[in-house]
Amino acid sequence: MANKEIPYKIYLEESEMPRQWYNVRADMKNKPAPLLNPATLQPMTFEELRPVFCDELVKQELNDTDAYIDIPEEIRKFYKMYRPSPLVRAYCLEEKLQTPAKIYYKFEGNNTSGSHKLNSAIAQAYYAKQQGLKGVTTETGAGQWGTALSMACSYFGLDCQVYMVKVSYEQKPFRREVMRTYGAKVTPSPSEFTEVGRKILMEHPGTSGSLGCAISEAVEAATKQEGYRYVLGSVLSQVLLHQTIIGLETKTALDKYDIVPDIIIGCAGGGSNLGGLISPFAGEVLRGEKDYKFIAVEPASCPSLTRGKYVYDFCDTGKVCPLAKMYTLGSGFIPSANHAGGLRYHGMSSILSQLYDDGYIEARSVEQTAVFEAAEQFARVEGILPAPESSHAIRVAIDEAMKCKETGEEKTIVFGLTGTGYFDMVAYEKFHNGEMKDYIPSDADLQAGFDGIPRFPGNNI
Repeated sequence: MANKEIPYKIYLEESEMPRQWYNVRADMKNKPAPLLNPATLQPMTFEELRPVFCDELVKQELNDTDAYIDIPEEIRKFYKMYRPSPLVRAYCLEEKLQTPAKIYYKFEGNNTSGSHKLNSAIAQAYYAKQQGLKGVTTETGAGQWGTALSMACSYFGLDCQVYMVKVSYEQKPFRREVMRTYGAKVTPSPSEFTEVGRKILMEHPGTSGSLGCAISEAVEAATKQEGYRYVLGSVLSQVLLHQTIIGLETKTALDKYDIVPDIIIGCAGGGSNLGGLISPFAGEVLRGEKDYKFIAVEPASCPSLTRGKYVYDFCDTGKVCPLAKMYTLGSGFIPSANHAGGLRYHGMSSILSQLYDDGYIEARSVEQTAVFEAAEQFARVEGILPAPESSHAIRVAIDEAMKCKETGEEKTIVFGLTGTGYFDMVAYEKFHNGEMKDYIPSDADLQAGFDGIPRFPGNNI
């Protein structure tokens, strides 16, 4: 099909939807470092993790050998409500930019949650239901994960308790109300309802919160209620596994037209969407079959890859979670209240951290005013209002396309459009009113976070 005209939207048939998730760890020569028990500094075992996570999810978290893991039929049945999702050729954007580059985006916003998060939410709710649990607890930043999980729990009849980062709770009331529509209980974090929340509020009065704070509260809530487990929307390897349906569909769609991407771009907060998009392609690179350029795009206000340290650190602010080796700004680092709430996390997926450290991924940090300029430019020509998180990828995709305009290269660029921004109008309003500020933490700001990283032999800070 190399000479066949490529449509605006490449749709797959339901029969072409993946039947297995791809576990990139199986092809990594340097495996991600194991989670450590902070008390013993030994790798976490199945028995140690099961009081917090669902049993099947623990098995997936610890599995770094099986390349493919079957997607249960009930999950595939749910996926068919909104999947396969389209791969879109951005013809209008290409024309507007007058670039020879060919731009594609995988659009994950065509479901009520407005993002890719539903891909993992339904899987985690399914395993919780299979285990006979009453309900689950979680955190959410911008609210997309909380919305997705509330939908998934409603489908399976599970109780859903969401700790939402306080600044997002206040900035995004409509997403909060979607969660409540689906039956979730939503609490702004940090709160007075948990021990760790009260402690954080004492140490940081008036704080706008962070994903690290909300994680701590959600974990405590899960462990103190019988029949509950904690689930999360990013960072952990199990989540990246579920999100590989994005990359698998993208690869199938590209292969239908013999399209080989040169550059693959995704926004990076905890790593779920970027990891999901690039994993099948990264597997080809790891196996020596292909070569691609991967770019992780993060906010300049929370630059874990570009300015963080690659060490063991707590996954949460309250230090109740295991230690993960990752690029981190320190679990005590609380980012400024930028408008990409889903990217306000101090660390990064251990899988992506290892791939980045091994040189397979590049990372860029961008300021939020430049991000919203790109979001507005994209919306005006492609007809989709993008989420602030996704717009980080749009920013760099446009930058790369403009480089091609200068050099005359016809590179093929693929990026993840992970969600829509229709509940992010407060952010767009501040941008349009000229009230949006760029914040870049100083070295001193970052050092305060680094100072809280645990010190022990072998953790080279």
